[in-house]
This record gives sequence, C-alpha cells and structure tokens, in this order.
Amino acid sequence: MSTEKLRTQYAALPYRFLANRLEVLLITSRETRRWIIPKGWAEKRVKPRDMAAREAFEEAGIRGKVSKHPAGSYRYHKRLAADRTVECEVIVYLLDVREELVEWPERSERDRCWMPPEQAVASISESGLVPLLLDLGRPTASAAPDAS
Repeated sequence: MSTEKLRTQYAALPYRFLANRLEVLLITSRETRRWIIPKGWAEKRVKPRDMAAREAFEEAGIRGKVSKHPAGSYRYHKRLAADRTVECEVIVYLLDVREELVEWPERSERDRCWMPPEQAVASISESGLVPLLLDLGRPTASAAPDAS
C-alpha cells in the first residue's frame, strides 16, 4: 500500500447544550458508515475555520459559531483507493451549533447523531479524536468553549 505526504484537513467538532447536558454531533462517513466529525481538504483562499464551518453545513446540515482558534488536531490515514492512502493532519475547530437543518447537501449520503462525549469516544474510529472529545466533556472545558 503506498502512502503519500502529509495532507491537511479542517474539521468541525459540533456541540450543543441540551437541558444543561453537553452533546456532540457525529456523522457517518459516506463509504464505510463509520462515525466521524465533518471535515474537508484545505483550499486556497478559504480560512481554516470557514472551511470547517462549510464542511459542517455540507456534511451535517448544521450552522453555528466557530471557534477563532483550533481546539486541537489529530492524524489519521485516509484510504483514497484500495492500494493508496494518505496521512492527514486534521485541525479541529469547535462549532457551537445554533441551527440544525432538515435539508442539506449530503443528507442522503450520511446519518447524524447527537450524543454525550463519552459515547462519542466509544463510537468513533479515529483514535486521535479521543483527547479532544474528553477535553470537551470536562466541566472546565464544557462550561465555556471558546466559540468567539
């Protein structure tokens, strides 16, 4: 299996408070139906936080306030073809969800599910995302995530 150079993606980690309980939104990947967060490739002339927000809209049908600074990052290997992968660094921005749409561009290709961070940790396959989910679930982090 061949591997290419490190590539960058920008992601949104959507969250909300429902009845004073923190929840995060996961979506399924299109092909393998694994639980992931919305993310996309870096694009020239698109600010990273704007890219994260755009992917959240296109893949999950949500809009909200994106943090000014990344919450963190992780790496994973993305399979591009049966014999080709690329290592990706994913820069993650928190997204305080303010609107959840009924219709969105990839609605027919993905499922979405709100869950507590602890359940998300058990559901995701990208292990590098675990520390970000656990940090978000801590009382000091969840009290006021930086979604300025």
